[in-house]
Amino acid sequence: MDIFDKIDETQGGSLGRYQHLAHGYFAFPKLEGEIGPHMRFRGKDVLNWSLNNYLGLANLPEVRKADADAAKQWGLAYPMGARMMSGHTSLHEKLEDELAAFMQKEDAFLLNFGYQAMISIIDTMCSRFDVIVYDSECHACIMDGIFMHKAKGGKSFVYPHNDIDNCRKKLQMAKAYIEREQRGGGIMVVTEGVFGMAGDLGALDKIAALKDEIDFRLLVDDAHGFGTMGATGRGTAEYLGVMDKIDLAFGTFAKSMAGIGAFIASSEKVVNYLRYNMRSQIFAKSLPMAMVEGALVRLDLIRTRPELRENLWNIARTLQDGLRKNGFDLGTTQSPVTPVYFKCSEIDDEEASINEALNMVIDLRENYGIFCSIVKYPVVPRGTVMLRIIPTAAHTMQDVEYTLDVFCQLKQKLADGVYAKQSPNVFANVK
Repeated sequence: MDIFDKIDETQGGSLGRYQHLAHGYFAFPKLEGEIGPHMRFRGKDVLNWSLNNYLGLANLPEVRKADADAAKQWGLAYPMGARMMSGHTSLHEKLEDELAAFMQKEDAFLLNFGYQAMISIIDTMCSRFDVIVYDSECHACIMDGIFMHKAKGGKSFVYPHNDIDNCRKKLQMAKAYIEREQRGGGIMVVTEGVFGMAGDLGALDKIAALKDEIDFRLLVDDAHGFGTMGATGRGTAEYLGVMDKIDLAFGTFAKSMAGIGAFIASSEKVVNYLRYNMRSQIFAKSLPMAMVEGALVRLDLIRTRPELRENLWNIARTLQDGLRKNGFDLGTTQSPVTPVYFKCSEIDDEEASINEALNMVIDLRENYGIFCSIVKYPVVPRGTVMLRIIPTAAHTMQDVEYTLDVFCQLKQKLADGVYAKQSPNVFANVK
């Protein structure tokens, strides 16, 4: 059998089988213009609710200037080589020191990419004798790290999302397994600070309290919480009052900092172990200097411009309160992430149900000029469509008011069966 044959047999894979409908519109869309709430999509102006630019840093003049000046001074190649060999600089160290101080940890390690880094952190910290206990809703990067752990013979237990009683049970099972195997293994609990799809928080305070019963280490991916949550933007652990209980605190620059890169903060001993053992960093080129200098400026803005975070929360709360007042289901979000759940018509045919959801989003984009992400089954239950809104500090109250009005119209059209009645070929008109 030719290894390429599976492409035909799976119709392009779990997502790829929809590419004939989705490519260029629902998947791989091109948003053009200056990064911000108002951009262009397929030649039309749209109100954009689909960027993780939480604090609006991407187009702040001081950020753009820092990026441009650094690129002019250093270019995009410097430093050349992996950090361990030839790509280490004093500015990389400075950023690590400032991140560690901000996160109230002894040390921090600068990482090239968030997704890659989380996989590698799990792989490096957990030997095949260790056991991982993790939340069922963890991000794909965490799951891929756990898959690597399993591939080398490691054991893992999953608990239902934020179910602390079940988490305790799985910790007890992990402890029993380690005692039975007698190979010197330990336990790592992995969860998220803010779950990026539903917007709810990981139960970090309740998980940390379980340390009084069972010995384990806690790794938290706070990609969506870093910069947005807590009194000073230190993240979800600060918001829940358990910063000192998090053993490994992970954050990314791709969300609130509107950049590239990530970090892991912990004790000096742990960070040094990662520095000398994380294969994804040892064998990868160093983060370019322009990114490092840009991150230093962005971190300083998080520390010194609390009004950016306040603006974000003003927009998010006004939007969420308005949606709830108008009867929309936002699930259990406790963060700026705003999922809006719509019940589709009673359609047994899954293809027809997908078509109804697509027609609604086409209407939203083409006729109302609002761009946000669409999520369907299996991420959400059958018969449900989620429109995921990401508020930012750069949005305005006028943006919120317009969006509330439009979403009310969408809900009524959906209830009236307008989108279910439309031709399955309506998408062809906008391709």
